[in-house]
Amino acid sequence: MDDNRFDVTFRGVRGSIPSPMSGEEIEQKLVKALELATPSDLKNSAQIKSFVQKLPDHLKGCFGGNTSCVHVDVDGQNIMFDAGSGLRLLGNELMQTEFGDGNGVAHIFLSHTHWDHINGIPFFMPFYIKGNKILLYSSHDELKRRLISQQSFEYFPVPFHKHGANVDFIDLKSFSKQEIGGAVITWMEMEHPGKSFSYKLTYKGKTVIYATDAEHKKLSKQSLKPVVDFFRDADLLIFDSQYTFVEGVEKEDWGHSSTFIGVDLALEADVKKIAFFHHEPTYSDFKLMNIFEKTQKYLSAIAPESRLNMFLAREGLTVNMLAD
Repeated sequence: MDDNRFDVTFRGVRGSIPSPMSGEEIEQKLVKALELATPSDLKNSAQIKSFVQKLPDHLKGCFGGNTSCVHVDVDGQNIMFDAGSGLRLLGNELMQTEFGDGNGVAHIFLSHTHWDHINGIPFFMPFYIKGNKILLYSSHDELKRRLISQQSFEYFPVPFHKHGANVDFIDLKSFSKQEIGGAVITWMEMEHPGKSFSYKLTYKGKTVIYATDAEHKKLSKQSLKPVVDFFRDADLLIFDSQYTFVEGVEKEDWGHSSTFIGVDLALEADVKKIAFFHHEPTYSDFKLMNIFEKTQKYLSAIAPESRLNMFLAREGLTVNMLAD
């Protein structure tokens, strides 16, 4: 087992509902890519491959359509934040490891139980393998009942109790922190319909914060101080930015935020990197890039000397937290 690993991998980055790309968007990507090509780029297979590899991520691939799931590998310990549809593919990959033999342990921390954050559980293959251990952490009441309801026969053909793994439910209201393989995890309640919780994971002096599904309506320094204190000095902040700033005002009480507010909070808290997350399902990759470019201009306007590293969360992207 590697005892010097702290990797954060995005498995699902969309909000609200899975949103696969349409054929029209794929066609738009092909057109945009070919507009950038020169005849020499298309001479043979090797040249074409080289050309494609140099394209921007949103043209040669996509940000992804699965809902919220972030996998953290801490020296071989598998910690997940949320269990949206992105959990399915992660589970398939884990089946090629000790989970396939019934010897795996997964720690799943749920921000809340809205559908887009739990709909991957019925499709998580390690869940059905005898011997695996699945620990589900939440600060919400009656978590087990909620997950059983999701798989009741009216909505799903396989009931929750058909799992083969050993499933434990940990009520975080009884704790102030959790320690897993040397990592320390704490949490904070955020403003969201039905309550949502952000998580802070610290390991070997590095900190990642998972802060999805949070609305920051009261923007005074005093109101934001608890959030800023929780985000303070984070190496990576995964931040809900489903709406534009204007949409966030129009959709008050829907429970989401924007890239601009994310920048403001990150600057105030001296965050090093911010990943914009929980992308609006109706936004194409081109729309997301447009919002990101406006956010870059916003950062340059309000803090031209800032070294804040910003990026859009993308499925399959891994951040090595110990690399810096």
